[in-house]
Amino acid sequence: MKIVVCVKEVLDPDAVDNYVLVGKLEIGQDGKTLTQTSIPRLMNGYDEQAIECALRLRDAGVDCKIHVVSVGTDPTKILQHAVAIGADEVATIPVDTGTVDGYATAALLAGFVKSLGRADLVLCGRQASDGDQGVVPALLGEMLGMPIVTIARAVEMVDGSTVRVTRVTPDGDEIVEVSCPAVITISNELGEPRYPTGMRTMKARKVKPQQVTPAGLDLGESGARPRVTMTRQFVEAIIGRCEFIQGDSPAAAAQELVKRLRADRTIE
Repeated sequence: MKIVVCVKEVLDPDAVDNYVLVGKLEIGQDGKTLTQTSIPRLMNGYDEQAIECALRLRDAGVDCKIHVVSVGTDPTKILQHAVAIGADEVATIPVDTGTVDGYATAALLAGFVKSLGRADLVLCGRQASDGDQGVVPALLGEMLGMPIVTIARAVEMVDGSTVRVTRVTPDGDEIVEVSCPAVITISNELGEPRYPTGMRTMKARKVKPQQVTPAGLDLGESGARPRVTMTRQFVEAIIGRCEFIQGDSPAAAAQELVKRLRADRTIE
């Protein structure tokens, strides 16, 4: 079985949040990129869990080869981390992520999967921690002509051509079965990904990801032309204000609060 896991390099969400809290997250003169260069870059958490899902299938006895691919300028570090935790092969499609949208990214990833000849499973994180859109897996499934199962917390092999997926829904778990090939998105309910061993980490540092240029991929008639172009991003100014409602008694204060909320049309 051939498993392809799609991963993305993102800014450390915790570090970004810390900059926001202290009011120091700034957008550069171009209106598109951050001025902070010290924010660490790492693998998107959901994508790391997608790799963990592939490794658990292998641990369960599935004979598989795990390919990890990333679209980006230089995602070498996250791909070396993928090797350290158990990936067999890693590849990068060198593209400036500021020039591609979800459609273009999906087209590049679909072209890579086609270049492998086939893939029995394509695993993706449910969404990226930077854009939080989660559109790439759905577009990828459409471009590859594969069914897509979303928000999985467990994936099990039923037989050589069918997998059982436990999905997370607002109403509880839902169990479905899908025939391979298929695209599956993995959620954080899968559980914590494994830590790499020291020996594998040392070996992974010497690994150089395969460079796959867009020109060498089958991108179809529409190619990898983005459909959405970012023109500007900005940090919303957040102003906090706390007011204590006064009253001669708790009941009077509650009545005043309800009056204010109705005036603001917060409640009817």
